[in-house]
Amino acid sequence: MSAAKRQKSSKDVPYELMYWPGIPGRGEHVRLALEEAGATYTDTAHIEKGINQVVAQIAESNVGDELNPPPLAPPILRHGDLLISQTPNILLYLGPRLGLVHAEDDEDHPDALYKVNALALTALDGLSSEVHDCHHPIATSLYYEDQKEESKKKAKDFVDNRMPKFLGYFERVLQGKASGEGPWLYGGKLTYADLVLFQASLPMSCPCIDGTKFTFRKGMAAAEKSGKYAHVFKLYDAVKERPRIQEYLASKRRQEYSKGIYRYYEELDFGPEGHD
Repeated sequence: MSAAKRQKSSKDVPYELMYWPGIPGRGEHVRLALEEAGATYTDTAHIEKGINQVVAQIAESNVGDELNPPPLAPPILRHGDLLISQTPNILLYLGPRLGLVHAEDDEDHPDALYKVNALALTALDGLSSEVHDCHHPIATSLYYEDQKEESKKKAKDFVDNRMPKFLGYFERVLQGKASGEGPWLYGGKLTYADLVLFQASLPMSCPCIDGTKFTFRKGMAAAEKSGKYAHVFKLYDAVKERPRIQEYLASKRRQEYSKGIYRYYEELDFGPEGHD
């Protein structure tokens, strides 16, 4: 394939996001990046029978094509001839193209992409993957009801130990010189890592910060009230107030939390000292 064709393909066609309907899930991190950038994209979650596209991509009969191996699971992004999967990999691709990371030739922030990616990976590890493991600590193939007692132990440990560890880490990042001016994680500029942290934190009430807000309402409320993580919650509010994000969150394009990564079970909603 010629370089000219690849360049045309990567600039002149919409992004195609393939993800399950009915839950925000890991696809929400990709949506937030596309929405913040005002990018043109399609989303199988909002297409009639769009789920068939997802199923076809992950079917055992799919061996990929001459350019792309088959994806294991969504989210999946198609852009021209390119087909990629894995949330952080998709964001690594989108970041420079959507202006959600510093330019490669930015001498004041050399190799910014790799620093931003590390921050995004950390948020996804601690405030997305570990949150999911709280309601499925033994096996994803089992129902929550089949591992409820183990889930209680896992959730309490997360609230008591893991959540403070990751919130504390990002508080340190935001207090560091590399964070720069303003409420952002790196270089005084909103990057896709900020969007990932926002989403991851919300489910604790609702994505990483957002999603964790949704899942662990008492724990996150106590964390915010403590004042120990003031910069983290300031970032959360700053993302939520951005015009395009604000419009998106109020729109029907935004999926509601249900039975995805971020779920609410009252018996798992521990405060710092238990069920307070």
